Amino acid sequence: MLIVTVRFVVKQQHLSMFTPRMRQQARDSLEREPGCRRFDIGADAADPRKIFLYEIYDDATAFDAHLASAHFQSFNADTQDWIESKTVERWSGPWE
Repeated sequence: MLIVTVRFVVKQQHLSMFTPRMRQQARDSLEREPGCRRFDIGADAADPRKIFLYEIYDDATAFDAHLASAHFQSFNADTQDWIESKTVERWSGPWE
């Protein structure tokens, strides 16, 4: 299993566009990628520009397929100018 966390800081003027686009990306990933098991989105209660993703994939190959998918490529192109910063981390799991 591979756990991926992503932290975004979205530019204020793009937040109203980013939020529905991010929700669509999560739906597309879950519906179209057999190796994507979970795709949760959270926002900081004090600063809604800070977005947190928690994603679970079968393995690194499934995550690589996610990154290569047409829907991810489209999301990335659509939102790249809307984002102030982005941090991606990969975690192994599960811990038993």
